[in-house]
Amino acid sequence: MSDLSEKDIDVFIEAVGDYFKKTTQEAASVGVAYLARNAFPMNDFTGMIKVSADYDGILYFSAPSAMLRHLLTVMKETNQSDENLLDAVGEIANTISGNARKYFGENMVISIPEKVAGLPSSFNQQARYYAYVIIIKWKHYSASLIVDISRKR
Repeated sequence: MSDLSEKDIDVFIEAVGDYFKKTTQEAASVGVAYLARNAFPMNDFTGMIKVSADYDGILYFSAPSAMLRHLLTVMKETNQSDENLLDAVGEIANTISGNARKYFGENMVISIPEKVAGLPSSFNQQARYYAYVIIIKWKHYSASLIVDISRKR
């Protein structure tokens, strides 16, 4: 397996920035990616997208419930149930991975989003020894994007 390049990681960073700018008309502050193993900054709700074909791994978007509620309010959504928060975090992960797939091409197959409240059990099966962690700040909230993806070739 080969590593993703800095340019590859920038694609995910730009996708996060684009999501917040388009959805909220307000830019999010997106931090520089850093490497981590097992000590991931997880929040209340996490959306996961598995990738396959020429790639292997999972993209995680994890956000606190207060941030997701605020996002739903900005989108004029009044239903702020846990089920809707799970749908929101899944949709964010799906949008980010879909935008990244435009760059990586059809040889990156993405799954439908899996959504969990609490800590995902898939962290026990990392694709990379170290995953890339990107912190996203919007308003006074902090979320994380974890890119645990490798190229197979």
